Amino acid sequence: MAAAKIKKGDKVVVLSGKDKGRTGTVQTVMPKDGKVVVEGINVAARHRKPSQANPQGGIDRREAPMHIAKVALADPKDGKPTRVRFETKDGKKVRVAVKSGETIDG
Repeated sequence: MAAAKIKKGDKVVVLSGKDKGRTGTVQTVMPKDGKVVVEGINVAARHRKPSQANPQGGIDRREAPMHIAKVALADPKDGKPTRVRFETKDGKKVRVAVKSGETIDG
């Protein structure tokens, strides 16, 4: 399996879709499906009928998973989208932002 370029807790920029240009934090990564859930991005509304568990009913809003290719890591320096490469520093494999050369973790 390839190393994860985007991980939980990363700041990402949305590249396409209704939320293009917005930034958010990754809440969940689903590597098998190739999807991510980003906080406050791709919010889907579900209309709920009143039930015994939820007598009020109403509209539930929650983040829906989106394809991992629609997001790019936000550069730690300026917050713009960047690709990720891997380098070894002190014998450890670390993620590095291609645009600025900044280390993302470690």
